[in-house]
Amino acid sequence: MANVKKHKGVIGILTGGGDVPGLNPAIRAITIRALREGYKVIGLRRGWAGLLDMSCDADAPQDHLFMELTEEVVNKIGRTGGTFLHTSRTRPSHVPDVNVPNHLKDKYGDKVNDLTPEVLKSLDCLGIDYLIPLGGDDTLSYGVRLHREGVKVIAVPKTMDNDVPGTDYCIGFSTCVTRTIEMTHALRTTAGSHERFLVIEVFGRYAGFTALLPTMAGAGNRCLIPEFKFNIELLCELLTKDRQTNPSCYSVVLVSEGAVFDGDEMIFEDDEQDMYGHKKLGGIGDLVSQKLKELSPQFNQGRRINVINQRLSYLVRCGVPDAIDSIVPMAFGNLALDLILQGKSGRMVCLRNGQYDNVPIDVVTSTKKMVDVAKYYNTERLRPFYKSFNFKPLFIMTSDY
Repeated sequence: MANVKKHKGVIGILTGGGDVPGLNPAIRAITIRALREGYKVIGLRRGWAGLLDMSCDADAPQDHLFMELTEEVVNKIGRTGGTFLHTSRTRPSHVPDVNVPNHLKDKYGDKVNDLTPEVLKSLDCLGIDYLIPLGGDDTLSYGVRLHREGVKVIAVPKTMDNDVPGTDYCIGFSTCVTRTIEMTHALRTTAGSHERFLVIEVFGRYAGFTALLPTMAGAGNRCLIPEFKFNIELLCELLTKDRQTNPSCYSVVLVSEGAVFDGDEMIFEDDEQDMYGHKKLGGIGDLVSQKLKELSPQFNQGRRINVINQRLSYLVRCGVPDAIDSIVPMAFGNLALDLILQGKSGRMVCLRNGQYDNVPIDVVTSTKKMVDVAKYYNTERLRPFYKSFNFKPLFIMTSDY
């Protein structure tokens, strides 16, 4: 494969992990600014997986693994959701033997393999001068590894959970919150018609921002977050009182997928793990619903209260981005190019205290970003605190990095 380096330099873009609205606008912003600054831009398909599947010695075309990006290409997709470059949950430093690409199986035969040398070879083969990964803490943690290997990396944070350290905002979060609020309000009509509890399960493995913010905005009466193990009897009592004081006779709780019963552990769909060691979450909403139904007679004069149980899941991450997830990606993309033009790398663009900035990429692996329970969550009422909004950023909860 010929080295394609030309122009002022070559910038590679990839998206990893789960898709979110706002990725395509970010790719568009990076590409258009880079082209106008004299760079060539290559879109790397399927995240880190595309760099592993690539073979510099292959004679066959590999257009399914990468593509040159032009203004015509990115303008067509800049207003759409998802990622047109496609994505994967691939961790090149920890590839199980069954996932090693066929052309590398003779070279890597361990149960778990570090294929970083192959990633470096692919980047060199493509002539990539700067690499811009768009992803969450998992995807960007491998960006940290490449930075330490000498690759010039500029990271762009995205995740619906908003849990990447070092930034108050991650691409995809606003659309997730917007959709959660809209869908919860839509389901109120059914909950009210049948006088039931409404249990909504939302994203949030280790951080409860996607449940806390919509609740703070009025979508729910109560919320359960991963950072605090909840008492189901307290929740049932609170929801019953909320229902009794509501003229339409219903109440709502938003449940993070990583929420945990007091004295229990996380609920998983099965034991299968991805390359980052994560089991698939799901089912806490079902259990909460079942327990609420069983306990409700204790707090409702002996009468059972039925439950409407809905897992929002991928409904909040599909479709087009909202206004914020169209504006922030545009800014993040241009911030990335500012850093490249300044000759800087090993940085992550960010939004902190209402201002755009950048931080060392190492912050991604140096700490965890979760809800500060003492500041933002009333453990006795299982809902957000409503206080001290002066000088807070748009989405209230900041990164403490």
